[in-house]
Amino acid sequence: MKLDRFIRVAAAVVILLVFIVATGALLFISESALNVWDRLRAGPAFLLYAYVGIMLLLALSALWLIWRLVIRRKIAPEKKVSAAPLSKDDIEARLRDAEASGVDVSEAQAELKELASRKDSVHLCFFGEVSSGKSSLIKALVPEANVVVDVVGGSTNDVRHYRWRDASGAEILLTDVPGIGGHEEGLTAIAIDEARRANVVLFVCDSDLTRSEVASIRALLEFDKPLVIVLNKADRYSAEEQAALMQQLLDRVDDIGGALERDHVVAVSAGGEVDVIERSVAGEETASRRTRPADIGVLVVAINRLLTEEGASLDTRRERAVFRMAAARLAEAEGEYRLQRSEQVIRASTRKAIIGALAAISPGTDILIQGYIGTAMTQQLCKLYGAAPRDLDIEEFLSLSQSRVGRALPLSLAVAGNGLKAFPGLGTVAGGLVHAVAYGLIFDALGRSLVLTLSKHGELLPEVAAKEFEEGISEHLEAGVRRVAKMALAEKKD
Repeated sequence: MKLDRFIRVAAAVVILLVFIVATGALLFISESALNVWDRLRAGPAFLLYAYVGIMLLLALSALWLIWRLVIRRKIAPEKKVSAAPLSKDDIEARLRDAEASGVDVSEAQAELKELASRKDSVHLCFFGEVSSGKSSLIKALVPEANVVVDVVGGSTNDVRHYRWRDASGAEILLTDVPGIGGHEEGLTAIAIDEARRANVVLFVCDSDLTRSEVASIRALLEFDKPLVIVLNKADRYSAEEQAALMQQLLDRVDDIGGALERDHVVAVSAGGEVDVIERSVAGEETASRRTRPADIGVLVVAINRLLTEEGASLDTRRERAVFRMAAARLAEAEGEYRLQRSEQVIRASTRKAIIGALAAISPGTDILIQGYIGTAMTQQLCKLYGAAPRDLDIEEFLSLSQSRVGRALPLSLAVAGNGLKAFPGLGTVAGGLVHAVAYGLIFDALGRSLVLTLSKHGELLPEVAAKEFEEGISEHLEAGVRRVAKMALAEKKD
């Protein structure tokens, strides 16, 4: 209690002292200001005006400096592609802008062209794991189609399209895609892309869903289009087993978070041929192949009902999925373009740093890191990645990077010297060339750390970028020394 009372008394004394000092300062400033004002009024008018002008100039200068340091200075960013374009006009506008910037937009444009080519037909995609019976189902729906069926499993290694007309005479496009779950990941990607292009996805399975099938259904539901689960080879199960298995399928979809009507889970049999062993009365066995009739009537009914109920929304939902895919293709192309352009910016800045080091009598990292070259490179890379940093952020990043150079520079110099000795005919390398290579490595690591940070976070984070720089310059010296040394030697010869 005594200690608490002492603290309160001390705080009161401090407050009293602050009040006295503040009051004295206010009185002093007021008296000084009034004296200056009286003297200015008593003197020539031009002196008063000059004094007021100088005070305003000083105030404006102070405000400008504060704005320069604190307020975010915008660097015109390149346009970013939204992950979910709203319309065809939106995605086409983004494609035009990207193409004008030099981005390769051919893959994104191809998706729009493919969408236009399927405008007049309903597209059903048969999706499922290897050996689930997708091709057999299409064969049952379109007997005249030349579908290759391999009972061993996995015969479809590409995308195959077949035409079918429903009861109303409407043309339907059936697509057989590579089975998922195989060794080729590229084939799985092809199948998923084709599912995006479809109006309806028919997920074919022949038993309870596996872990990979559950993951596939979860991804398909994100496309926001009708999904029908087709239990194939149902003739292998009794009626009771079929009912229990279909309920399991519904429950699993509910657990995933999807919403399926009961008539969107159907049990069928694609038919085909089966090996049969017959045994005579005498005990002799005879092997033969018999044709099993297809039982797909419930699937046809489900398809026709879905097409009738969904109507025009099928095209709208397909378009949205394709537009998202086109936007993703564009984003990939822009990412590749940024990497290529950033490499050019880094190489150009590294070359300037090498030239500066070769020309300097006494090279100093502070001049290079905080100078024009570092600032210009940072601004160019930020603009390329659509970032808009403050000048203060750029200065902080370069300052933090400089502080880390002190620890890495001796190692950089040693590695640069040893690396240059590996080039035939050089022998002992002049100190200036060694410094040039070291500075080149510094700028190379500086640019790459910035690109890594911008690609991950979408903005300049000085602390993060400086940490990436420190790690990069320490870990990649051996990999970068030859690349930078070649640039330094080329400049030395010139």
